[in-house]
Amino acid sequence: MSAPQATAFRTCPATGRLIHRQAELLIRVNAVAAIVCLLVGAVAALLLVLTRWQAVHLLSAVWYYRLLDVHGMEHAGLLHHLLEMAVLWFAGTVMLNARPAAPRLGWVNFGLMAAGALIVEWAQWSGRADVLFTSYPPLKAHPLFYLGVIFFAVGALLMVCQFFATLVIAKREKTYVGSMPLVVYGAMTAAIIAVITLVHGAMVYIPTFLWSVGLIASIDPEVYRMLWWALGHSSQQINVAAMVAIWYLLGGLTVGAVVLNEKISRSAFVLYIMFISMASAHHLLVDPGFSPAWKIVNTSYFMYLAVLASMIHGFTVPAGMELGMRLRGFNDGLFGWLRRAPRRRPRLLLAGLLGGGVRLRRRHNRGHARHRADQHHRAQHDADPRALPLHGGQRDGARLHGSDLLPAAADLPPQGRLLGARQGPALTSSPAACCCWSWG
Repeated sequence: MSAPQATAFRTCPATGRLIHRQAELLIRVNAVAAIVCLLVGAVAALLLVLTRWQAVHLLSAVWYYRLLDVHGMEHAGLLHHLLEMAVLWFAGTVMLNARPAAPRLGWVNFGLMAAGALIVEWAQWSGRADVLFTSYPPLKAHPLFYLGVIFFAVGALLMVCQFFATLVIAKREKTYVGSMPLVVYGAMTAAIIAVITLVHGAMVYIPTFLWSVGLIASIDPEVYRMLWWALGHSSQQINVAAMVAIWYLLGGLTVGAVVLNEKISRSAFVLYIMFISMASAHHLLVDPGFSPAWKIVNTSYFMYLAVLASMIHGFTVPAGMELGMRLRGFNDGLFGWLRRAPRRRPRLLLAGLLGGGVRLRRRHNRGHARHRADQHHRAQHDADPRALPLHGGQRDGARLHGSDLLPAAADLPPQGRLLGARQGPALTSSPAACCCWSWG
């Protein structure tokens, strides 16, 4: 690494990862913007509740539906995309020790998203876009409302392209060894769903914008509804994939969770890509314009496969946490590992995003639990030195010591690819873990 490149990075004190300073700032601004959208939408929701409460009945009918529109756009539109951009910058750079692709362009794209969001907000709060969140034709908003959505979507799509370019840079510069870490794979899944979502958004809002300025005579309401829900539904599912990826990451950082079976987890992410957008048809179940056969196929068989993916992750994430705890010596009964989990010291996603990496406090606990865990670990190491190294395994430049990640715990063997390490065989007594392990 050249001298200018070296000064562009800092080292995470907890994981040893290289963090590009420009990428860290982009992580922070996108995450903070998402939290602002969360706050505005929450305030609107509170006002809506106080209106539905008949003893208060705060808002008039016009302002009730206006704030209903604001709440939907903030929480189901802007929030998800901004938070995903923060996750993509984090996964593409921090998780791979890589430099970002064209960080200056990242600021331009964020500016497009921010400008578009502000234009949408102005149109909604000023009463020029009282068309509800779905904005079904023949309801027509001010042209700037549609233009603001287009600006936001273009900025988001270009930022997703930057993520893919960062993956190419990381692979070309060999910043990681072997296959892509599972957390980055999950973020890439979210990015692919984002592309599908934003393309449908362009198919909806560009013709609608032209219609609002009089260049198109009319919009087919049925086609609009089908395309809009491919945007509206999938916008929420972007964050499903990103959230699951963060679950895997936080499990590894907080309790030393491992991946039970990498093929299963990756296959579940692929199911998201293939079927989660098709499941948007469940929003059109009572729409008279679509045939029963089309509804049944999309909302039953295809949607079941998307739900199956979530069920798989719902098993593998907690089972991986249990296995990580048991490998650290917490084997007292069926739920002894759960009693020893650091429930009083939660590590939030926000801390990782805003800080560019979770800094975990050392806790020097020399009590009986630590002594028993160390004895168990050393006994396993004496039986097979290759299975459990006495000193923390090297994970693509990140040494994860037990004392850094979990109080009263021994060092974790290099299993799973949460942070870039290889997977190895392991045993567990959890029914969920046993199911997930046997499927591989």
